[in-house]
Amino acid sequence: MIELTINGAKKQFDIDPEMPLLWALRDIAKLTGSKYGCGKGLCGACTVHLDGQPIRSCVMPVSAVVGKQITTIEGLSENGDHPVQQAWMDLNVPQCGYCQSGQIMSASALIEQNPNPTDDDINNAMSGNICRCGTYPRIRKAIHQAAKLAREVK
Repeated sequence: MIELTINGAKKQFDIDPEMPLLWALRDIAKLTGSKYGCGKGLCGACTVHLDGQPIRSCVMPVSAVVGKQITTIEGLSENGDHPVQQAWMDLNVPQCGYCQSGQIMSASALIEQNPNPTDDDINNAMSGNICRCGTYPRIRKAIHQAAKLAREVK
């Protein structure tokens, strides 16, 4: 048995320790917000937080995350009211939406670490998240808006 802490709750799973975290989250824990994109950690669709840092869950074995805090898009906020989620909705960021949970998880980690990011900061932090629809200008604008919202809340 492997015990994982997902979105603040400890859960036990009878799974192979080498199973990628993404499959444990999606197939076993039924948290399907994180998406499978490339399977090589290159596109960012599977991004979740591990102890507050964005990671690619498709290449992370569950054995490497035991004892750490895993946060998925479902655990980012209880009611979808995280500043990044609010900005995403206010600015209608998604087009197809497939990459957006990974984009939001990377953006929220950025704002937590850097409450007033520049365009260069955003470009660097988000460079591992690919959007095939090309919503990058809206993503950047939403991150600036979310950072402002987050600063106002604190």
